[in-house]
Amino acid sequence: MEDSRLDRFIRRIMAQRDCLNMAAGLISDTSGPIMELGLGNGRTYDHLRELFPAREIFVFERDVAAHPDCIPDESHLIRGDFKDTLPDALARIGAPAALIHGDIGSAFPARDAELADWLGPVLRPLAAPGAVILADRALGEAIWPAEPLPQSVAFGVYFMYRALALH
Repeated sequence: MEDSRLDRFIRRIMAQRDCLNMAAGLISDTSGPIMELGLGNGRTYDHLRELFPAREIFVFERDVAAHPDCIPDESHLIRGDFKDTLPDALARIGAPAALIHGDIGSAFPARDAELADWLGPVLRPLAAPGAVILADRALGEAIWPAEPLPQSVAFGVYFMYRALALH
């Protein structure tokens, strides 16, 4: 019997939480803000606030539809399509990010794959050396080495990378 959509959702959300929790330890000595690509309903942003109370968290979102308690203030909310907002994001966030998280999946696999392929190179200059990059989709070409996932996360459910110093 194939997993239901609910089962797949639960597995992805648990993987997301476990990867974010692991990333918190991995970046403890890495300076920089947090970048959240996509606000959705705000649950992940809320979890990031719990994990990183002393860090600035910048959220990139095209259409804000989150719970009112889970919407960042206007100075930390960058509205618009990723293709318009990410290329110039460094000027807005002030320093390369210690953590970049993207929950970019949709019901359209071809569109998701195209976005993931585009994101990898665009995110590279936005990631501090030692930063963790997390995503629910593989980010195209291996610009960064894959980071081992938590034992609780099955291969292909979530993706974790570690940024190297730029050459």
